[in-house]
Amino acid sequence: MIDESIFKAYDIRGTYPEQLDEDVARDIGRAFVAHLGLSGSRVVVARDMRLSGEDLQEAFIGGVTESGADVLDLGMVSTDALYFAVGHLEEPGGAMITASHNPKNYNGFKLCREQAIALSGESGIGQIRDLITSGKLPEPAEYPGSVERTDIAEDYAKHCLNFIETEGLRPLKIVVDAGNGMAGKMLPPLFERLPFEYVPMYFELDGSFPNHPPNPIEPENVKELQKRVRSENADFGVAFDGDADRCFIVNEKGETIDGDILAALIAKNVLEKEPGATIIHSAVCSKAFPELVKREGGRPVRTKAGHSIIKPQMRERDAAFGGEHSAHFYFRNNFFADSGIIAMLTVAELVGRQEGPISDLISP
Repeated sequence: MIDESIFKAYDIRGTYPEQLDEDVARDIGRAFVAHLGLSGSRVVVARDMRLSGEDLQEAFIGGVTESGADVLDLGMVSTDALYFAVGHLEEPGGAMITASHNPKNYNGFKLCREQAIALSGESGIGQIRDLITSGKLPEPAEYPGSVERTDIAEDYAKHCLNFIETEGLRPLKIVVDAGNGMAGKMLPPLFERLPFEYVPMYFELDGSFPNHPPNPIEPENVKELQKRVRSENADFGVAFDGDADRCFIVNEKGETIDGDILAALIAKNVLEKEPGATIIHSAVCSKAFPELVKREGGRPVRTKAGHSIIKPQMRERDAAFGGEHSAHFYFRNNFFADSGIIAMLTVAELVGRQEGPISDLISP
């Protein structure tokens, strides 16, 4: 019997192998193809560096191909790179094998359909659960799908750099804590093209997380980064979660910036480039967020938290940016998907255009 508690509001997630093993992963692959009607189409699949990731990915791909769908295997990338690949390549579905910021014994799946539209509990994940638990999964296809492998890292780096203008920026020193997660692979191609110096911390991919858990929202997990920012006399520091779709910024004094204040800074950058744009913010964000958006000439829209609510709202209103207190930052030109890497770049551009420190930008 499958443990139905692994089917969450925004993803599928559980402990490996107690709740989530290769047999479950294969069934999820079969149900994903059946639910979205992807037989004869192609599914983009990727994973992070978790120790169980390779086995679960292989099993999921097996379920997809035996259901008659082809697979484009990206290997190890960040979650936002998976979203980019689905949107950029105009594929009808994608799956990221990750447990994001959770402890090392967890793993899971973030699933999306065309244009990187994420599946949620009410729209996709529940139906996949029901297909598996009811025993009504379709029989294997007569002709199984094939698997092709490709590297998306360079294309994604170029895509991210399109969000900022690097010319004229002052040189910055940035301390980056990848936490042994996917930022360690995704960031070097970016910094090669940037006029910044970066100090890497824990860029080695290691799903055992030997230095600290991949969850920067917990204060104890950024203490070392805070000290390093001060000792390096850096302009700011940034910490990523395991799959690098969220980032957390530490100012030049070693103080962590709250997610909603960071979102307000990003909104300021967006509005400078797109005056009058609509900006979405979750209900738990500080009142400073909509006040700043109005002051900068934008249109703030308050909504409930959660990507399954914010992304459709952004599409409906053609919002340029959406921010949550939880450090999820959504960009229209990134297929309305969240990206910690793009968020970091927009903050670096904002700081690089002024003479004062990042704390001067926040103090108002």
